[in-house]
Amino acid sequence: MPDRVEELNQVMTRVDGVQPGSGLEKHRKMAVSPFVMLRGASSVFYRDLAHSKVELPHGINQWPQAMIMGDCHISNFGFFSEEGSHGEEVIFAPNDFDDACVGFAGWDLLRFGVSLILAADHCQGVLAGRYVPLEPLSKSKVVDDAAVQNALLLFIHGYRSACEKLVEKTWDYSHVLNGVDNEHILFKPEQKAIKRMDLGEDFLIKSSLAKAVDLSVDLNEQSPRFRDISDRFSRIECAEYRELEKAFAPYVDDSILDIVVRLGAGTGSVNMTRYYLLVGPNPLLSKAEISLCHIVEVKKQRAAAPLYEFHDLSPINQLNPAHLTVNCQRRMQRNPDLVLDDVMWKKAPWLVRSRHHARVGIDPEDIACGKRAEKGGFADYAEACGVVLALAHARSDRRSNQFEKAVVETSSEAWDGLIQSQRDYAKQVTSDWEWLRSVEAHG
Repeated sequence: MPDRVEELNQVMTRVDGVQPGSGLEKHRKMAVSPFVMLRGASSVFYRDLAHSKVELPHGINQWPQAMIMGDCHISNFGFFSEEGSHGEEVIFAPNDFDDACVGFAGWDLLRFGVSLILAADHCQGVLAGRYVPLEPLSKSKVVDDAAVQNALLLFIHGYRSACEKLVEKTWDYSHVLNGVDNEHILFKPEQKAIKRMDLGEDFLIKSSLAKAVDLSVDLNEQSPRFRDISDRFSRIECAEYRELEKAFAPYVDDSILDIVVRLGAGTGSVNMTRYYLLVGPNPLLSKAEISLCHIVEVKKQRAAAPLYEFHDLSPINQLNPAHLTVNCQRRMQRNPDLVLDDVMWKKAPWLVRSRHHARVGIDPEDIACGKRAEKGGFADYAEACGVVLALAHARSDRRSNQFEKAVVETSSEAWDGLIQSQRDYAKQVTSDWEWLRSVEAHG
């Protein structure tokens, strides 16, 4: 494996700034399991694609280009309110566009299938004692390999079916997934999201705003501010605060009430600087106005993961990284965030976007563990992701349905080949993880 080790060291050092084994928090997180390794090593995935170590089947690799997620996996889908924290409708859809660009939709499908396999493996491995997660699992049942195969098939079925409905005009590009049946594995997450919305029963205790901000303050004495949570937020010096306030105030929709550094968010971009801005009326005249407050994230943006290896795919990809993310998110979502912009600051591109009050994400244990997962819920989740991923890809060109037609006309042999590629690459990620675990253990 010497050549592979050299490749992994080269790519991870280029992206993260230090070699594996140097004590970087991101690498320690990735060493938990192959699933977490996949999440943090999207650049390795695209190097392998560029060097034909993993390939899309013929047919799928002939689809027209589309705007893609770029870092497509099971935890980059979830429930949120449309239009950021301003919307009144909760939907299930892709929720991460940091690596979005113009590319080949098959990349997203391949990567998602690998994540399905490794999500199940993550839960199986934690229960068997092979992996030690950052937080213990609370469930004792997990899906088996037959359920994984069924999920891979239903993911493809959901994706193809959505494209077929768009071609037939049974659906249009405004179609979204919400209002799921109470027997569906997504029912409880959807209800959580609805309760966290403005005026929802859990808004003041479990919304993104309530978890991050002390809402119990006496408004006659002070404005709300971020909670003192040492592993999540870091306070900044007065001079830096004023500099940030001056630079980003024009891009938010109200006054900036507080600013902190956000620590340790995400996996793939855990080492990228990001700030949280508490935005709202100043002064707040009553508790009722707290619902007008929301959190805006300001994040330093680097080039989308596919573009180091595939830099000549489209002129659109020549946009600065933050502007490209904004363009893709606006095109791929039905109703994108109202606060969504990019800023050049300190000679670097920064992304400005809302944090959704109602955001509910998905972890492996949410879909691969428990009775509902065993009774088909894991496959139901995969099918739902296939549907909403197809809608996001198709929306990137709303002038025609050439993309959807190409998907529908793809042969069964190509779909079978995609599943085989997903399984083969899951084994490669597992092998890479074994190396990383060893390096981190002795680093």
